[in-house]
Amino acid sequence: MSFRPLHDRVVVRRLDSEEKTAGGIIIPDTAKEKPSEGLVISVGPGARDEDGARIAMDVKAGDRVLFGKWSGTEVKINGEDLLIMKESDIMGVIEG
Repeated sequence: MSFRPLHDRVVVRRLDSEEKTAGGIIIPDTAKEKPSEGLVISVGPGARDEDGARIAMDVKAGDRVLFGKWSGTEVKINGEDLLIMKESDIMGVIEG
């Protein structure tokens, strides 16, 4: 099964956070915060403005992005936990 987001929505896979603190303490899964960094899997074609013209998306598949702690809706597609969010929920692209 494949999934194609509509309008200005983006499908993101969360990237795993560190399992140790700087001091070497191992953090159990139950105490970890969900990471706010992810990899863009798929993007929609973009929203439309008042005149009906398509507004191009600023992110593309393969971008590493930062997003808000409570952003997006968690879904399971092909057994994989993913997030679907609006492009405006993404704070920025990590480059380099």
